[in-house]
Parts: sequence; C-alpha cells; structure tokens
Amino acid sequence: MATTPPLRLNRNQLAQFLQSQEQIRAFENLFTLTEQLAPTTLNDIAQDAGSALSAAAAAQNQIHDAEQALSVMLAACEAKVTQALQQIQALGHVAQLVETMPPPQQPVRHRYGTFYDTTTQTAAVINTAYPITFNTTDTALGVSRGTPTSRIVVDREGLYNFQFSAQLDNTIGGNHLAFIWARVNGVNVAQSASQVRLKGTDGEMVAAWNFVLPLKGGDYFELVWSTNDTAVQIVAQAAAAPVPAIPSVILTVTTVPGYLI
Repeated sequence: MATTPPLRLNRNQLAQFLQSQEQIRAFENLFTLTEQLAPTTLNDIAQDAGSALSAAAAAQNQIHDAEQALSVMLAACEAKVTQALQQIQALGHVAQLVETMPPPQQPVRHRYGTFYDTTTQTAAVINTAYPITFNTTDTALGVSRGTPTSRIVVDREGLYNFQFSAQLDNTIGGNHLAFIWARVNGVNVAQSASQVRLKGTDGEMVAAWNFVLPLKGGDYFELVWSTNDTAVQIVAQAAAAPVPAIPSVILTVTTVPGYLI
C-alpha cells in the first residue's frame, strides 16, 4: 500500500495566514511531530482501539449476564419471601384456632365405692319397704353414703354397677319370703325386684345379684327389702375364729368402663 507524502508548507506560505514568527514556528514543530509518527504507530493505535471496543463489548455482555442472574436471584428471593409470608399467615390461623379451642380435659377417673353394715337389720312391720342401711365406708372415690345412710350418692353422670350380698336369716319355723329391689332418688326401679324363700328355723341364705343403672351427678341409689314375716332378718355376725366378722350387707359400686361422663 503506497504511503501518502506528508503535507508540509514553507514559511512564506505559513506567513500568509499566520501573524507572528511564534505561530509559524509552532506550526513547523507540529509538522515535524506529525512526520515522526510512523505508520505502524497509527496501526497500533487502531488495533488498541479495536481491542478496547472488543473489551467494552465483552464487559457489556458480562454486565447483561449479571443483570439476568441478578433478576433470577431476585425472583427466587421473592418466591421464598412469598412462601414465608404464606407460612406465617398459616401459623397465624393455627394460633387463632388454638386460642379458640377449649382447654384439654383431664382424664376422668372411674368412680367406685365399697360399703357394708355391721348391724342386724329387721322389719318392724310385714309387707313394708325398708331401705337397707350402711354404717361403714370401706373405700370410695366419687361415691359416698348420704343421709340417711341407705342412700349411696354418685358425683358424676355415668352407668353404674351396684353389686350386693345380704345374709338373710329365718329365726322361727315355717317358710317365709324376702323381697329385694332397687330405688333411684326414692323411686322404685321397674322390674328390679327378686324374691327369696327361707325354710325352717334358722334357715339362712345369701341373696346376691347386681343392678346396672344410669345415674346423673347427685343422684342416689337405695337397696330396699321387705318380708312377709318379721322373723326374717338381715343378720350380722361377730368374728369367730378362724372366720372374720360377717356384715349383714355388703355393697360394691363401680362405673361401667366407657360410660362415665
């Protein structure tokens, strides 16, 4: 490729548009500097400029990639923040539900009681109802003797099993009858009576069965008896070795599992 010769003016030509010797010398120095620049230097400058443009383009691409990566990160952070807010909101709903829930109930212990009487019980008049009394509480929880002591009171609603044994005795000859049934709150329980027959002098037998009855808290149960002859008694006996004392009547009360409220 041919090289264009440098443009150079002499002093007369410069003097036509320059007004002083200082300006003429300055232009001559400028021509000298321009002539000293080799073509390779200009090429180097051009190459450096191209490299700079390439570097700038690469930097711009890196900036674009960084912007995209930052955008993805921001979107992921936004999704996590949204998820966290949803979880916090859900926890708030759970907390509200917990606040409105009733306090946990303590487990209900089953009720029970064992009662007996150490005296002989008699009938003053035949064919008359007499509630059987209990003068001793052996063990009890939620079941107690009331007033009079024929009343066995429960403190909670539930289904109760009343089991008893009564030692009946006929003190004179002949055959006599005894009847036993259940009452709740002073009212006879329908279809609850049973009859036993005692034969001959000192004829004895143990009457034993049970009643399963639904009761509410504060209700009371009574075991009631009657006889057609005053010679019939519910007998208690003192201890005689090796036999311990015999109560006239024993009553055991328990709740039916699963039916205590």
